[in-house]
Amino acid sequence: MIIKNLHSWKTTPKEAVALQRRLAGQVRPDPIGKPVRRVAGLDCAFSRDKKRIGAALVVLTFPALEVIEIVHATGPVSFPYVPGLLSFREAPVCLAAAEKLKARPDVFLVDGQGLAHPRRMGLACHLGLFLDTPAIGCAKSRLCGDYRDPAAEKGSVTPLLHNEETIGAVLRTRRDVKPLFVSVGHQCTLREAVELTLACCPRYRLPEPTRLAHHEVTALKVKI
Repeated sequence: MIIKNLHSWKTTPKEAVALQRRLAGQVRPDPIGKPVRRVAGLDCAFSRDKKRIGAALVVLTFPALEVIEIVHATGPVSFPYVPGLLSFREAPVCLAAAEKLKARPDVFLVDGQGLAHPRRMGLACHLGLFLDTPAIGCAKSRLCGDYRDPAAEKGSVTPLLHNEETIGAVLRTRRDVKPLFVSVGHQCTLREAVELTLACCPRYRLPEPTRLAHHEVTALKVKI
């Protein structure tokens, strides 16, 4: 898979914030515009000493959700931990995994934020721009914004608001289970992001693509 080269990853936190502000204007919350046949889940994890990182990417058919490809990548951590700048720690190894793909996914589901980020530039946005592919942020926790709890039933949803702007959706993917925080990463609408995320959750709280990617990277973690 061909990856765009939008900037160098050798940067300071101050430069990274400026990059986020510049790149945020390039994120397009436009309709996907084509049938979705393949969905990819992406997750990463750090070694115990936090000096190395691994990423796992699992591609499934859609809507059947059958696994067709799994790739991994590992590498050194080259950026410090700074809240709001996690993509500069995680994106390089995620992109290294994506480069190994034989089949191009129609949509990437990312275990992280998209527009639900103080500068509207979470990991899903960053990856979506580099991959030039629709991307969705499917986070397990909130980074910023306010919301009302959705109803207990599966499929219930409420808006996630920040500075009077809707930046995502709080989606109940299983009855009486903690919701997910879904947001646009790139080249999709929030409605599509919610619908695709829910369609990828037939049994569990997490979407099947990111759930399987989490299992893969957990196994990879002990080797890095």
